[in-house]
Amino acid sequence: MRRLSVLMVIAFSLARAGEPRISVSYTRFTLPNGLDVILHEDHTVPLVAVNLCYRVGSANEKPGRTGFAHLFEHIMFMGSKDVPVGKFDQWLEAAGGDNNASTTDDRTDYYEDAPSNALALPLFLESDRMGFLLDSMTEAKVNAQRDVVKNERRETIENVPYGLAPILIDENLYPPDHPYHWPTIGSMADLSAASYSDVVQFFRTYYVPGNASLVIAGDIDPVQAKAAVQYWFSDVGRGAPVPPQPVPVAHLTAEKRVVHEDRVELPRLYMAWNTPAEFTPGDAELDLLAIVLAGGKTSRLYRRLVYDLQIAQDVSAAQVSARMGSEFWIVVTARSGHTLTEIAHIVQEELNKVKNDPPSRRELERAVNQYEASFLDRLENIGTTANLLNTYFRLTGNPDYFNEDLARYKAVDPCDVQAMAGTWLPDDSRVVLSVVPNGKRDLAAAKEAR
Repeated sequence: MRRLSVLMVIAFSLARAGEPRISVSYTRFTLPNGLDVILHEDHTVPLVAVNLCYRVGSANEKPGRTGFAHLFEHIMFMGSKDVPVGKFDQWLEAAGGDNNASTTDDRTDYYEDAPSNALALPLFLESDRMGFLLDSMTEAKVNAQRDVVKNERRETIENVPYGLAPILIDENLYPPDHPYHWPTIGSMADLSAASYSDVVQFFRTYYVPGNASLVIAGDIDPVQAKAAVQYWFSDVGRGAPVPPQPVPVAHLTAEKRVVHEDRVELPRLYMAWNTPAEFTPGDAELDLLAIVLAGGKTSRLYRRLVYDLQIAQDVSAAQVSARMGSEFWIVVTARSGHTLTEIAHIVQEELNKVKNDPPSRRELERAVNQYEASFLDRLENIGTTANLLNTYFRLTGNPDYFNEDLARYKAVDPCDVQAMAGTWLPDDSRVVLSVVPNGKRDLAAAKEAR
């Protein structure tokens, strides 16, 4: 199906500066049981997107009991009181819809896309497993999904080249008791140790209406959609209040050098820093710095490492934003015959340059334009718009935070990028990970004398 037109999804009104203002209209209400609901009306095509976010992720777990949030994502598709195993997908597909789910450190999302005349079906399905999952949960189902998740870990992490790198980075960026120290998928030992009663308690604690927000976006009548939500979700019990979670600050006091031997052909360098949380000062500036450094073939690191010197096969950089604190990554794969010490030296030179002198205004404008194009591209899909409405509501309390979000990037000055690079990317507070072929530790990045 063709993507939705941006102009048909977004309403524009003139801001004081004369630029178009992005505004996504919505209606919000809260059920007596605590479920927050956001409705967005868009009649571009006869589709509806349902996005249900539970404010629980791997950060809500405890050492020794990791992987619960992701395990639950799987268990939620194993049937509920009025939905037998396998019927969730079957009924949606028969109506012309589809669905998926995802788990991060901070949230678990369940989403369905369906024809607008079938809205009642995803609402029924989501309400049944929110309110009545335990009616059909058994120890056998938990064990079956435990094995599925273990196999997923093998396929996506342990048996994939460089697959353990993200886990090694987070284990070194965060202390053992920090909620971001362990991976979302959990450890094999913790998955094995998870008991049926542990899983039940996790559901009763976090899968309650007051810990969730529901977005319905697309070809809807808001009055009818509100009535449908009330019909399907009002009989779900409120549950106990979710205990507040402290937000610890992670900060390295020294550089950590880690070498990991893997079944890979080419060595790969990772540099990672603790950076400011999502939507806080510095987050947007570092997003733009990542584009300046590695956002395309004209970026600084790509031009030097891949094009000019031809010592790297690929390079990327990213500000990985999250609620309790973010991470800035630089990742470079060396070409055959070159070491990560060579790579690290060039990366350090480019970091020093941006710390000493701000990027040119033209560089920054190109980065902002690149980000804005990507931002608007996401809004061409009603499902992505629904997800952003939920994200903004969860993090800022305002579902229509689109204009404010984009404005953060347009307000950045080159000197802001320089200042944030100097503040958040110090040489003595980072993780430098070298992933090298088995038996070739000599290819790892050596610490340079200062």
